[in-house]
Amino acid sequence: MEQQLKHISKLMSLVLRHKPDAIGLYLNENGWANVQELIQKINDKGTNVNFDIIKTVVDTNDKKRFAFNEDKTKIRASQGHSISVELNLNETEPSEFLYHETVEKFLENIKKEGLQKMSRQHVHLSKDKETAIKVGGRRGIPQILKVKSGEMFKDGFKFYLSENNVWLTDNVPNKYIEFPS
Repeated sequence: MEQQLKHISKLMSLVLRHKPDAIGLYLNENGWANVQELIQKINDKGTNVNFDIIKTVVDTNDKKRFAFNEDKTKIRASQGHSISVELNLNETEPSEFLYHETVEKFLENIKKEGLQKMSRQHVHLSKDKETAIKVGGRRGIPQILKVKSGEMFKDGFKFYLSENNVWLTDNVPNKYIEFPS
């Protein structure tokens, strides 16, 4: 069952964050999909799901990647989209420091260019080192970058806090990053 839930979670991430057309799913401008349509489209592609399975994936995802609307008729990814969606996030003042995980092979480029959103809508930051390590540990030995978010905010950069407590911003110039030694 755990493997099935992991497979469904990855499929939901793919279609709700990046490629809804992979299963012919419609997302509105805010990234919401009809739950029954999601279930039907996933079933049409050969993976057996029902509402209870989808709800279990939403409720047990350790990163809270997905959210239902109030009556659980719609679902969306909380953040991390590479497609254009309007999440209606409110600008929020961050703490003095936030953290970003990367791996060693990207450090030189980040030292030159800063953190860029690349194919996503935002750069993702964590509230503390432990969360950053947890987020990044899946790709190798984590390199934790300390971001001077309070200073950035004072300098006019905008920050948003997603429903699942991921901090988002458009980019982080290298002068606001403390690199591991």
